[in-house]
Amino acid sequence: MKKAAVIMGSDSDLPVLEPAFKRLKEFGIPFEAHIISAHRTPVMAADFAVNAKNSGFGVIIAAAGKAAHLAGALAAHTTLPVIGIPVKSSLDGLDALLSTVQMPPGIPVAAVAIDGADNAAILAAQILALENDFLSDKLAAFKTEMAEKAIEKDRQLQEKIK
Repeated sequence: MKKAAVIMGSDSDLPVLEPAFKRLKEFGIPFEAHIISAHRTPVMAADFAVNAKNSGFGVIIAAAGKAAHLAGALAAHTTLPVIGIPVKSSLDGLDALLSTVQMPPGIPVAAVAIDGADNAAILAAQILALENDFLSDKLAAFKTEMAEKAIEKDRQLQEKIK
């Protein structure tokens, strides 16, 4: 199975990414996490992105706050799918959200909600599952489990309101 890369612009983003680490582990997806800044280490960011595919990665998750250029900077240097996580740090994260989604033509970045690391990991799993039936089956089971939990909650509600 190809690996997922989880890149954060700063160690202050680490608490936001914990749900992604947990979810990737639950799905059995190998991953690496690194601190690489689009602004403080731009050459390192470009080098990582250029070499990511040959290093066995199939998807990149990039989390950054404020200007949030990390996902776009990585996407500019790779053909791999890049998922951006805007991190709430200032302006309630709206600055990071807009910086993540407002990419120029030809440099797409998929974006999840502000601090949406869990969904980023699930989307990464869906991308990797295109070439991995085992992972695809795990995702199907995950969706079934979510549905069963929602149905159970409705059942409990119905009992409560009787």
